[in-house]
Amino acid sequence: MALPAPLPPPPRRALGTRLQLSDEAAARIRELIMDGRVRPGDYLRLERLAMEFGISVTPVREALKTLRSEGFVVLEPRRGFVVAPLSKRDVQDLFWVQAGIAAELAARAVPRIGPAALRELDGLRLGLERAMAARRPDLMEDGNHRFHRKINLAAGSPKLAWSLGTAARYVPRGLYGRLAGWPDLAVRDHALILAALRDGDPRAAAREMRAHIVQAGELLVAHLERRGMWREEHSGGALT
Repeated sequence: MALPAPLPPPPRRALGTRLQLSDEAAARIRELIMDGRVRPGDYLRLERLAMEFGISVTPVREALKTLRSEGFVVLEPRRGFVVAPLSKRDVQDLFWVQAGIAAELAARAVPRIGPAALRELDGLRLGLERAMAARRPDLMEDGNHRFHRKINLAAGSPKLAWSLGTAARYVPRGLYGRLAGWPDLAVRDHALILAALRDGDPRAAAREMRAHIVQAGELLVAHLERRGMWREEHSGGALT
């Protein structure tokens, strides 16, 4: 199983370095889980993860404690940290939550977004098309993030946007670019969302945003199915 590249070495005597490394390690492990590279029942070895990430065991342990509180892993007696069960419905529910919040933010953005912001969104849409033509999923993900962030900020609802960010972190950035069909989905749906914003139609903006995120969730489910995430014969292993 291929693991992510090592984390960069921490700066000397940097304040909060341990917390930063813990957050980065948690993001890497979330990606392993949500990408199907480790599966429910797999044992996560602290020493192996620390070695692969290029950090000490302590921030890895803190990261796993965070993931335990989020429901990604469980702590089993005499085994340690194990990847928690993750069903198709779980994945769909994560996106259902995101879709509902993002749809409301899009609707709230309609009366508040101005011509300058719409021009910026159109530029991001065009950039997305260019990145897809260049086969640069990394640039597509960056443009996708900026497009959605612009709409979320325009809604003027910081607490709701914070709630969306909390839900969205379950699917780490960098994963969408590996989903078959996502580039086409992003280009098509961003155009539809932008058209609704331009038309001043909050219902259409909410509808298009909701459909966009729900469909992204279905792409992830299909990706995990291809990786054999839910094969009945899988009985759990270890990250060794």
